Order: sequence, then structure tokens, then C-alpha cells
Amino acid sequence: MIRLASVRWLVPLLALCIALALGACGDGDGEDSVGEGSSTEARGAEDSSRGDDDGATDITDARLTSRGPDCASYVGEYGTSVTDLGRDVDFTAAVEITANAGDCTLSSNGIPNHDFNDAGAFASPVSEVDESFTVPRLPTAARSPTALSLTFDNDVFLNGVKLDQLGAACYGVGPDPLGRERIGCMEAGTPWRYDPMFPGNGFGTDRNNAHTQPDGAYHYHGDPAALYDAPGGSASGVIGFAADGFPIYGPHVDEGGRIRRAVSGYALRAGARVSQPGESAFPGGNYDGAFIDDYEFTGEGDLDACNGMVRDGSYGYYVTDSYPWVVGCFAGTPDGSFRKGPPG
Repeated sequence: MIRLASVRWLVPLLALCIALALGACGDGDGEDSVGEGSSTEARGAEDSSRGDDDGATDITDARLTSRGPDCASYVGEYGTSVTDLGRDVDFTAAVEITANAGDCTLSSNGIPNHDFNDAGAFASPVSEVDESFTVPRLPTAARSPTALSLTFDNDVFLNGVKLDQLGAACYGVGPDPLGRERIGCMEAGTPWRYDPMFPGNGFGTDRNNAHTQPDGAYHYHGDPAALYDAPGGSASGVIGFAADGFPIYGPHVDEGGRIRRAVSGYALRAGARVSQPGESAFPGGNYDGAFIDDYEFTGEGDLDACNGMVRDGSYGYYVTDSYPWVVGCFAGTPDGSFRKGPPG
């Protein structure tokens, strides 16, 4: 379903690693190897490498630790059986990653490889929604970054689920009562856009910071914690690819043998909010993280304004435990396959 184009190199051994990058080979103790020395905990499977009747590799609850930046390293067909916990409904996920010399394509039915909707708060029930995204194997930085907007999805994770960080809600915009807006703010740059990751905003996300769009498409708004291991003896692996083709890593980096979380370069502004030009209404109060405008880039962390950095000779984005959470902007040029259709 998803085509992943090749990057600088592609050798037979890498192709073998790709086949294992999301799958697993059982070692008899319930923890299976995945990719390049990585591991996964495959739920309810004696041998998660066996695949299903269609030959797809079972990636149920897989933790992704392979660090190869070439999307072609993850070529294969993958499947999983998971549950909508809020409705007690079972789903089967399907993901296919393909590659050619220039790019990769990742196609899926939009169902994650882990259980979801644990709080039963989704406004729309989850549905299978066919998605297909293409990324370059050799991404390059643009002359200037591209800001996030509601025009493009931000990335696709290796389990086939997309990242759509921005909420379509701004203070004073839309049909909802003032202070309870949840839809209707589609214009880029509108002041006081709510951050779906702020706990007090009530966006109805599950424990993986995801919920549904009106058509039932499951999507993350931030940290997809089910896709990577807690800190261990190595840095986090690749968990997806941004719309510009650069890889997205989990949060953990190896700092001279010490594993720690990457630190965002953004900080919460101090003091009382200041009115902005073009605002429909002014929320007042102090900067507390309820709006993305509450943050400013200081450059004091590990990461640049797009939430990325160069490690081991390769640029990539990193999951962080503070704003901007995954991607702050696109360092490269987003592929047209990530462009959204008309608003929901």
C-alpha cells in the first residue's frame, strides 16, 4: 500500500533487515527481535514472524527500534488485530510499504497496531479509511521551512496511522460557545489556536494522544507512545516519516552512553497573554500551554524550530514531551500525497 523510495544505499542485507523491521522472530521468552537488533512485544502470538494467511507480518503492539533512515528499510506487508476498547469492537489493521529508486509509499486502512479509545470519548467511531502516502528516499532541506497548516497531514507512522497535530479550533472562531471551540478554524496563522495536547482542552484523545476525524480516521495529535520502548540501552528507532521524507524518531537519544530524552527548543512564555492582531476574541489569562501561541522558540534545547536535529549523519525529527511534541515545521518540502481533501 505504501511505497517507500530508496535513499543512498540499498543492499540485499538491508532488504532482509527491512523485512524484519516491523515483524519479529520469536526467542521463546515473549520478546521478539525486530529490525536491526530491535525488539517488540507481540501480544497473543506464539511466533509473531509467522504472518497471517495473506503473508503479512504480525506487528500487534510492536515497539519499533530500527534506526535506518531509509524508508526502503521497512518494505513489507504488515497486519494486526486490535480492539476499540471504548466500544468493545475488534479491528484488523493492514499496512503495506513499497519502494522504488526514488521514493517509498505507505498504504494502510488507518487502523493502528495497538488497542485504542480506552476512554471511550471519541466523537466519531473509528472506521477503516484507506490512506496512501509517498515520501522521498533522499529528502533534502528546503531554503526555508514550511509552516504546519491544516492543508497537510504531518507524517505517517510505520503502523500506517497519520499525524495531524493542529486542531481546527481557535478561541472565538466557529459555531461553539466562547472558550469551548472545537471546530471551524481552518485558516493558517489564526491567533489563539488550541493545542490538542493540553489536558484542559478536552479534545477526547486516548492514551496515545489520538482520536478520530469526522470520517472515522484515527490519527495522532502528538506522542504515539505505543510505538517505542521506554528508555533502555539504546536510542529510539525510526517510528515514521514526515511529509517531507525525513525520518521521525522516538524520544530517546544516546548522549555518550547515557540514554535520555531529546529536549525541545521551545519554552512556555512567561506572564500574561498579550492581545494579537487579527484575533476574533482575546482569551486573556496567563500563558499556560492551552494555545500554541503560548510557546516561543528559544533554541535552548537539542532541537531546531522544526523539532529536528542531525544525529549519526542523518537529520530527523524527534518526539518530545513538550511542544511541539513531534514536528514543529517541515525542514523539507511536503509531498503532495499528504495534502488533505476538503475539510471534514
